[in-house]
Amino acid sequence: MPKIKVKSSRGAKKRFKITGTGKVVHRKANKSHILTTKNRKRKNRLKKTSVANNTDGKNIKKLLPYS
Repeated sequence: MPKIKVKSSRGAKKRFKITGTGKVVHRKANKSHILTTKNRKRKNRLKKTSVANNTDGKNIKKLLPYS
């Protein structure tokens, strides 16, 4: 009897990516609006992606079973 496939979370699939080494990469928050009050240095830092910490990464990997 074949195993049942687990569905991926569609929201997590759009927001997170798993690297080749198994780390979870995501975009930083606070870059969508009210940008006039944020200085250029801060906005440039928010452009970059960052790696989720281990605790969050484990939970995100459960939402993305086949990544």
